Amino acid sequence: MDQKYLEYILLIVVTLVIVLTISYVLRKALDYFIKRNSTQLHTDPTNFIFLKNSISFIIYSIGLFWIFHKIPYFNSLGTALFASAGVLAAVIGFASQKAVANIIGGLFILIFKPFRVGDAIEISNGHKGVVEEITLRHTIIKDYEFRRVVVPNSIMSDDTIINSSITDKRIRKFIDIGISYDSDIELAEEIIRQEISNHPHFIDVRSKTDQKNNIAQVPIKVVSLGDSSVVLRAFVWTSDFDTSQELTWDVLRSIKLAFDKKGVDIPFPHRTVILKEKKSENK
Repeated sequence: MDQKYLEYILLIVVTLVIVLTISYVLRKALDYFIKRNSTQLHTDPTNFIFLKNSISFIIYSIGLFWIFHKIPYFNSLGTALFASAGVLAAVIGFASQKAVANIIGGLFILIFKPFRVGDAIEISNGHKGVVEEITLRHTIIKDYEFRRVVVPNSIMSDDTIINSSITDKRIRKFIDIGISYDSDIELAEEIIRQEISNHPHFIDVRSKTDQKNNIAQVPIKVVSLGDSSVVLRAFVWTSDFDTSQELTWDVLRSIKLAFDKKGVDIPFPHRTVILKEKKSENK
């Protein structure tokens, strides 16, 4: 093999090693910087994380240009491609529409901040979780089963998003519980209110005036008179989405146990089936 080809191969290998090393070191350094300073400075880490995820793309691009510049064959190839830039631009533009849309979507997310890293969100297809990363191409959502949902930025930029953390992380949770028509509504309300107010994640949002006027900590309303149950709805405040889920699961269990002790029935649907006997015809 020609000595020049060996030199070119060595140049490519060395460049790739340098590019990978610099990219790895810078990403680790930015990780350390983000974790150490974002909390202390009370700054949103979204911008830093987006920059960290852009580092690899920038460094790989520099390495690629360096290889094209140093190797005559690639340099002449680049000149030829530049000469036919009109056709090349059309081809690349058509092939990279989605990639460019994702990059622009990521920049819009970074500028307008409909959500940030660490926000609890839900998108229109039903996926919900915490935003873990925003890259040049996609947004990574860690759902509540600890799976990672990867959504292109162009979709995130156009989608309808429910953000539970954008201004106030507190959540007012609705908890619906059905009781039988024979059960004592006031007793059921007292049990529900006591079990919820005793939970450590419950937040009392009453003003001092409300407390003086003996306004209930947990408002409870009758929201439906169903076929077989009276549906009570409790309005519960918690600090964020995660704690609202934990509170709901915990109090549903404790309310069921308390209902069993106090004789409050949670009904199940009843159906009356009437069987009619077919009369035999006399021949």
